[in-house]
Amino acid sequence: MRREPLSDDWLRPAVMGIVNVTPDSFSDGGRYASASDAAATARRMLEDGAAIVDVGGESTRPGAADVSQDEELRRILPVLELLEGCPVSIDTSRAGVARRALALGATMVNDVTALRREPELAEVVAEAGARLCLMHMQGEPRTMQEAPHYGDVVSEVASFLEERLAVALAAGVAEERICLDPGFGFGKTADHNLELVRGLDRIVAIGRPVLVGLSRKWTLARVVEGPEARLGTDAASVGAAVAAFDRGASLFRVHDVRSHVEALAVAAAVERGTVTP
Repeated sequence: MRREPLSDDWLRPAVMGIVNVTPDSFSDGGRYASASDAAATARRMLEDGAAIVDVGGESTRPGAADVSQDEELRRILPVLELLEGCPVSIDTSRAGVARRALALGATMVNDVTALRREPELAEVVAEAGARLCLMHMQGEPRTMQEAPHYGDVVSEVASFLEERLAVALAAGVAEERICLDPGFGFGKTADHNLELVRGLDRIVAIGRPVLVGLSRKWTLARVVEGPEARLGTDAASVGAAVAAFDRGASLFRVHDVRSHVEALAVAAAVERGTVTP
């Protein structure tokens, strides 16, 4: 079931496997006892059909505290060294971490702050000719879920992403190397998240591939299990991914790779009207 790594024209649909080497991420924090465990999981994800794996060493769950750059590097570098030759994205908002990861073979930087934490990150990406994902977040992880408010969440997220795209382009990042993420769960209520999925075509219309990170998010748990639920199921995650694909999303950041790869393959075949691409 293995697929080719992301090509220059961005495969659609493409699945990105999540490998959090953190003690406190919302779904898989503390899961990996060693770098070899994390790397083995990443390789299984690639065998299951992921086009790329996203390695992160700093949690961005609601309420998460910052870690030092040294600690972030301590967590990720041993994993990246074991993944040499594999398609890897680095989930970081720090220029120094990105520089080290790109030197070890990462080909993409996934920045949840959209270049606001360290603007010099754009130059690192541009110099390396790497891909860059720019994500919307209202506030910052420690406070983002404290009464998030929007007049029109879809329009405001789209305007933010257009602005950050312009910043990246001005810093020298090639437009064809950039994708956009509306940031489900990052400074949004459950209803905001659902409205963003409904209006995803507005984000797609910006003209860059759209990455969605709906996997196991608490919005899905609330839909299925009620207001006290906190962790969405993989089945609910797949349903949300297919809904996002139907509205134009290209990349899907997920925990359970195989189920998403299979479901999205069927969704893509229905969209084409043929079995083979």
